[in-house]
Amino acid sequence: MSRKLLHLLLAATAVAAAAMPGFALERSQVPGGFKWDLTPLYPSETAWQNAKAALAKRIPDAARFQGHLGDSPDALVRALDAIMDLDRDLNRLTTYASMLTDEDTRISRHLAMRESAQQLGVQFRSTIAYLRPEILALGDDKVRGFVASEARLRKYGQFLDNILRYAPHTLSQKEEKVAAQAGAMTDAGEMVRDVFTNAELPYPEVTLSSGKKVRIDQAGYTQYRALPNRQDRLKVFHAFWTKHREFQGTLGAALNAQTRAHVFDRDVHKFDSCVKAALFRDNIPVRVYTQLLSDVNANLPTLHRYLRLRKRMMGVDTLRYEDLYAPIVKNVDLKYTPDEAMKLTLAAVQPLGDEYVSTLRKAFTGGWMDWMPTTGKAGGAYSTGVYGIHPYQLMNFTGLYEEVSTLAHESGHSLHTYLADSHQPYVTHDYSIFVAEVASTLNENLLIHHTLDITKDRPTRLFLLGSYLDNLRGTLFRQVLFAEFELRMHELAEKGETLTGENLSKLYLDLVRKYYGHAKGVCKVDDLYGVEWAYVDHFFYDFYVYQYATSIIASTAIANGIRQEAALPGHPTARRDAYLAMLASGSSKYPIDLLKGAGVDMTTSAPFRAAMKEMNAVMDEMEKLLAVKQ
Repeated sequence: MSRKLLHLLLAATAVAAAAMPGFALERSQVPGGFKWDLTPLYPSETAWQNAKAALAKRIPDAARFQGHLGDSPDALVRALDAIMDLDRDLNRLTTYASMLTDEDTRISRHLAMRESAQQLGVQFRSTIAYLRPEILALGDDKVRGFVASEARLRKYGQFLDNILRYAPHTLSQKEEKVAAQAGAMTDAGEMVRDVFTNAELPYPEVTLSSGKKVRIDQAGYTQYRALPNRQDRLKVFHAFWTKHREFQGTLGAALNAQTRAHVFDRDVHKFDSCVKAALFRDNIPVRVYTQLLSDVNANLPTLHRYLRLRKRMMGVDTLRYEDLYAPIVKNVDLKYTPDEAMKLTLAAVQPLGDEYVSTLRKAFTGGWMDWMPTTGKAGGAYSTGVYGIHPYQLMNFTGLYEEVSTLAHESGHSLHTYLADSHQPYVTHDYSIFVAEVASTLNENLLIHHTLDITKDRPTRLFLLGSYLDNLRGTLFRQVLFAEFELRMHELAEKGETLTGENLSKLYLDLVRKYYGHAKGVCKVDDLYGVEWAYVDHFFYDFYVYQYATSIIASTAIANGIRQEAALPGHPTARRDAYLAMLASGSSKYPIDLLKGAGVDMTTSAPFRAAMKEMNAVMDEMEKLLAVKQ
């Protein structure tokens, strides 16, 4: 199929989906060019099964290195090479099965494949459970001496350093093996939640003011919560959250199980708290987390200023929680075909250089992406990667500007993966979430500023400026609300309290009302929306969400520097190059140090204050535009 025909068909499909509320394709109806191509991973499911069987036979062989890591530098490098090869092949196996499952969560065969790959992962981790304690037993001096004397060990320097700093939190070999075997249970809560919400939760239908009946599943909620008609939004919100509250007991039990697994890890590995255990992985000081919560709570008046501005622009007597996704300017209804979304995103990221742009263009049309929402498909969007192949990207695109921003966001992840994989050995190709979300939110920043640069009419500029502010609301303030909720629920679990759907909803409601100024009359939040926690899958990822906030703070500073540099005579590229070097560095340095190399120190409040300064400057500009008489 030609690229032009592909774009025309994809545009027509998107228009049809947008014009027919509740319309959902079956995957078999989507032309191949709109779906990711998994054959570079495995040509068939049979090939995957054969690869799994071969890998299962190789895993026990990793045990032969036990007790011999300290024999010589050569013995250590041979063991690490063999273990990394297994890890790489296991990651490929697991990613394929996971993506197949996400294509259509109704297919139990694919779910069984994913579960069997995960079980193989448990077997692998159990087999190599000796690795960390044995390296630690060698001692700091001996390990570093090996690295200094053997060039082939240099690529493992950061990996080994990361093990050595775990000395206070590493158990004996037998104890680590038991802990690894217990890993088979740690994802149970997440798996229950994923299957239930994607395949079995009976999502409601509502009839809109147009007379159209629509299904309010996860993709439908994302689309229809932004409808301009307020009564339609109220219907969508009420139906979606009423259904979640109906099953809050089940969803609460799933989250309780996942949180208990985090408490188990805290106890077994001798950490003071779950948050310290989670942040220790990336060597992030806990004060970065607590400082973020303090900074945001001290600056809630800035959020409230935006909410009052939104209320004014929407012309409502009372701003409601249901109003937060609606167009801020009523007569602007931006819709994009996939082709338009691609062109806009490619133009926006041009300051990152021709190689970045050409690689992303290939990603858009080369089988790296899965574009359309289909029945049974996993909701939301993500980017994932397989070392030695290329990144993959899942979308559920229906044409909203918000989804163009999501395209830019996930593309930032994909290019981060591509650059790290291209420049790093397998052992340091991966990167922490702490820097991952810098790559994604920086692309969103470039997109909004580029779109503003090419937009002159007042209503659209107001809409875009409002979208930029709402992105800060969602990615900074909302994610910190999530982070505070996550911290509080873990603190309850650490005290031995059982997390139920009811008490989780109460905790969440209290926080969301504080953040959105419910008691001050800033934004009304109904009791029903306390169950919103049940929709946030990131709560199952163990202190993940705060990094969205730290990342948008860092990416705002870096993006501003890159844009300023690009506007100078001669177009210097020092800041851009430092940023791209950070992306290409993978995990060869700790995240805090990587960001310092890109010009941002996240151990201080300075980047946060800069982000608040920009947020208030945008509101100043909007108020000036509103003051102009039409």
